[in-house]
Amino acid sequence: MNEFLEHGLNQNRRKFLSKLSMGLGGLALGSLLVPGMFDGANEEEIFTKVLPHFAPKAKRIIYLFQNGAPSQLDLYDYKPMLQQMHGKDLPASIRNGQRLTGMTANQTKFPLAGTRFNFSQHGSNGAWFSETIPHIASIADDLCIVKTMYTEAINHDPALTFFQTGAQVGNRPSMGSWISYGLGSENKNLPAFCVLLSKGKGNGQGVYSKLWNNGFLDSIHQGVQFSSGEEPVKYLSDPDFMERNDKRAILDELAALNQESYKNIGDPEIVAKIQQYELSYRMQMEVPEITSLQNEPESIVKMYGPECLVPGTYAANCLLARKLSENGVRFVQLYHQGWDGHGNLPNELIGQCKDVDRASAALVKDLKQRGLLDETLVIWGGEFGRTNYCQGALTKDNYGRDHHPRCFTIWMAGGGVKPGVHGETDDFGYNINTLPVHVHDFHATIMHLMGVNHEEFTFKHLGRRYRLTDVSGNVINELIS
Repeated sequence: MNEFLEHGLNQNRRKFLSKLSMGLGGLALGSLLVPGMFDGANEEEIFTKVLPHFAPKAKRIIYLFQNGAPSQLDLYDYKPMLQQMHGKDLPASIRNGQRLTGMTANQTKFPLAGTRFNFSQHGSNGAWFSETIPHIASIADDLCIVKTMYTEAINHDPALTFFQTGAQVGNRPSMGSWISYGLGSENKNLPAFCVLLSKGKGNGQGVYSKLWNNGFLDSIHQGVQFSSGEEPVKYLSDPDFMERNDKRAILDELAALNQESYKNIGDPEIVAKIQQYELSYRMQMEVPEITSLQNEPESIVKMYGPECLVPGTYAANCLLARKLSENGVRFVQLYHQGWDGHGNLPNELIGQCKDVDRASAALVKDLKQRGLLDETLVIWGGEFGRTNYCQGALTKDNYGRDHHPRCFTIWMAGGGVKPGVHGETDDFGYNINTLPVHVHDFHATIMHLMGVNHEEFTFKHLGRRYRLTDVSGNVINELIS
């Protein structure tokens, strides 16, 4: 399978079929590996779907999603104007009639809130960082800091779904599923797409399985969720009384029954199930070793912090993400909840930063010292930003911020991105001055780094060709080295 995926551009239909059994198993496998192989689709279209269109800069992705929307104004986007105008009303000309959430729509005043935290410049580009994230500041020269992300979504669920699937409604394949479908896994014993969850100390927003759903793609491309319990992947272990040879015999019999069903019904999802069973069988040998963190050297524990040995913490998930990535997982998706700072934001943000600062920086440093950062794209950010004005009561030391989709900050590292600060917001941190980057542009750029032309990478479903970027999106070349 992997050999075919790696060399598929040199194949045609005749060569493919000559190398596979012409029996039912070969036909089923062919339909799974290359959707459209047997429905008369154009050969060139088929093979450009499943392979890089050009040499990629990145081979894999680790996405550190900060669920709930971190406040860019308290972390990365330093605005002295807000300090000077703390407590004064936001000029109507700056807000310019922007749609508000139900939480601030009834406010008659919008008092500006300067950050409670000190900022300082770091790295050769003099990027500004809050005192709450000193470890991330220490890797400033490795970071591509995008201050001008924007989205239309103003509430958590559609905004989060938009970032993960390219659409604000559900039932679309997630980004990880698209990557799995197109590029596959580098390790046949592990999924191409893995999901890790952690909870912070702040106000949390939920995450749901639709965010790592395969949508209309084959179910083999759905994200595999790892848990913090004794069984990292649920239902992977066999009962104590079952020998591995017994499991092999059961799977062989099950595959034969499923192939007979496929012969009678013709549902390709049956073949996907066969592949899932085989993958789980292979995972039984590899997952326990990868998920064990107890044998990590002291230097690594010191780098990530002692919490990295506590399963389910953000630090442990960052370390596990590195292990999964270096073992061939294409897309590792982390979600860290707790960033929804509508009230008591400064105190909640301190706790959130304590959770993520050290481990986020350690992941980048760890990949770099292993020679993996150049080919691994690390992404850090949330679903939108936070307002420059206060939601509710404002005091000198305490404030809350509402949702702000017009401009917010994310950063990336490695994987062919260009280090530095990209784009600028206005003096109020409310609107974008230069280099706007929409969610679709973000997706198009990530696909480009992975060697994929986002406009050509499509899947036909219900008579329409879908893609991650829908009908929009431009590659932002300024972000690419």
